[in-house]
Amino acid sequence: MKEKNYFTQRNIENLEKIRILRKELPPFCSEFIVGIETRTSPLTRLGYCYDLRIFFDYLISENVYFDGKNIKDITIQDLENVTSTDIELFMEYLSSYEFDGNHYQNSLKTKARKLSTVRAFFKYFYNKDKLQRDVASKVSTPKLHDKPIIRLDNDEIDEMLGIVDSGITLSEHQSSYHSITRLRDLAILTLFLGTGIRISELVGINIDDIDFENNAFKITRKGGNETILYFSDEVKYALYDYYIERINDNTIRKDEKAFFISMQKKRIGVRAVELLVKKYASLATPLKHITPHKLRSTYGTNLYRETKDIYVVAEVLGHRDVNTTKKHYAAISEDIKRDASDKVILRKTTLLRNDENE
Repeated sequence: MKEKNYFTQRNIENLEKIRILRKELPPFCSEFIVGIETRTSPLTRLGYCYDLRIFFDYLISENVYFDGKNIKDITIQDLENVTSTDIELFMEYLSSYEFDGNHYQNSLKTKARKLSTVRAFFKYFYNKDKLQRDVASKVSTPKLHDKPIIRLDNDEIDEMLGIVDSGITLSEHQSSYHSITRLRDLAILTLFLGTGIRISELVGINIDDIDFENNAFKITRKGGNETILYFSDEVKYALYDYYIERINDNTIRKDEKAFFISMQKKRIGVRAVELLVKKYASLATPLKHITPHKLRSTYGTNLYRETKDIYVVAEVLGHRDVNTTKKHYAAISEDIKRDASDKVILRKTTLLRNDENE
């Protein structure tokens, strides 16, 4: 039987979670989840289920019309009593609320995502002629403030990789594990900084996905599409040193196909990678909050500065729309504007005069 890869297994797990959550929602929600299946990933639909569960819990606990109702008893006709004001109140509710005995506070970004779910939900049933009005479309999306783009500069990259390589400045506790994880951690950070891949793509890499002869490796992008990326010799050396250690580790099961292995001798998880990035980055640049995505931003910016081609950057990073690349890499836009400032010459005589003065 063919082995399930990381992304196939993750989709299977998410589909099972969706089935469980659908049982907690009003019955008509299943029609929505099934109806959007062909154009969304299991992870997206799982997020929708979580968001709708919060929305219906809000209606029951805060809306007079739904007071005393059981969530499973809510019908599609009941939604005709929801107004755009109710949804605006839901957005305000998300600032601070209780659910399943826990207290939550949502950022503007999280609120915007939950509103997007509710909008998609109402639009679906409106388009199916099962709702007379699409009240959610009348609610404005929260204005998101642009955050400063944080990335590592070249000196900080050198400092961080130096710490990983040498173990200098690590605490006594951290140093006790350093000899075990040094090559793995160096390979992970070098791969992030040298290819700009996403954290989900990195943890999903298998041994057979890497071709050292051609400096290439296969990854599964968001949406499940496979693609081949290439890496430099510098990345190759870091990966290969770890690869040799990895295949000679007799404590790892022979049927374990994951390239990056955790201390528990199985595929490393997203959280473990996030923590190791945080550990080394905080030592190299304590004033910057560096995450795996910030390493991706660092690579994207450096790649543009070397190629001067925004479309190459978009292709390598896996952005379907080049505007996404421009949006996330503000420094790239600054470079484009700076380069453009010298392209239009108004008076050639001015240039001649400057050359003569020199």
